[in-house]
Amino acid sequence: MTSPRPAAGPTLDDVARVAGVSRATASRVINGKRKVAPELQELVLSAVAATGYAPHRAARTLVTRRTGSVALVISGTDPETDPATDPGSGGSRYAGHVFDDPFFGRIVAGIVRALRPHDVHPVLMLAEDDAARAQVVSYVRQGNADGVLHVSTRADDPLPALLVEAGRPAVLFARPATSLPLSFVDLANRDGGALAAEHFLADGRTALAAVSGPLGVPAANDRLAGFRDALARRGHAYVPSVEGNFTIESGDAAMRALLGQVPDVDAVFAGNDLMAQGVIDVLRESGRRVPEDVAVIGFDDTALAQRARPALTTVRQPVEEMAGEMVRLLLERIEDPSLAVRSVLFEPALVVRDSA
Repeated sequence: MTSPRPAAGPTLDDVARVAGVSRATASRVINGKRKVAPELQELVLSAVAATGYAPHRAARTLVTRRTGSVALVISGTDPETDPATDPGSGGSRYAGHVFDDPFFGRIVAGIVRALRPHDVHPVLMLAEDDAARAQVVSYVRQGNADGVLHVSTRADDPLPALLVEAGRPAVLFARPATSLPLSFVDLANRDGGALAAEHFLADGRTALAAVSGPLGVPAANDRLAGFRDALARRGHAYVPSVEGNFTIESGDAAMRALLGQVPDVDAVFAGNDLMAQGVIDVLRESGRRVPEDVAVIGFDDTALAQRARPALTTVRQPVEEMAGEMVRLLLERIEDPSLAVRSVLFEPALVVRDSA
């Protein structure tokens, strides 16, 4: 006996028949190869849903020369987790640093959410050293991904320049440290620093200090510059600061140093929420009350800010919306590589809680 042949699934011809369009029009809509009138697109997509038609991805790739995937590359780290200074780690400490940081988690979640309606899937790649960066460039050059979404926290990260040389569509999260022909999304970080300064001044704080992120990173430098500029406009000629690296531990160390420099400090602006948590830990250990003795403001508005005790006043960075804009810019360039590179800046907002 022979098993009966399974019934064939719905075909492109079935979609065209249900939609009342030609097979060629149905194909153009499904493969996204040419622009089709919106009303026809709606008819075809409705027919796809009604028939349950599922285009064969490999065949569609041959037609469109697209993979239906993008590389989501995260690079940049601090010396404590850099495989170059810990060659036995195999990158595991770096991966742990990335996935422990709520900032990166918010970006990934925002990107996945924005890609899903387009049936495009992210391939997560960690570019923590020269070998890993070479793998990313090779992967992209060989056409395994239609484009790159790149997130980095290092000013000296060579990967953006390598992506330009690779000639594939790419979008960055945050302005690169050097001018490159790449689209990016970013926050008006100077304005965020100014918001923190103005809040402290309105609260009557006079002995102000800051814990910055790595000053080679444009965002960290801009946050500190905005904070200092706003204070200078109100007569504060000198604002002591200590450089951290966006971790709780660096915020802890920086706050200890500041207490030695400014024992009467009554307000501290930290360049991100993780460092702000380190600042609060040290202040509590030293017997200072937050916010009664020392007010603290962070940056990013991560989940940590709400869980902190006291709940952290912070400058909100709309990371998920920024990640969605990255996706939009990248998909536009994949569709039309002739488009000019673009920058999109988002506005910060101060979220007032209990720490300031």
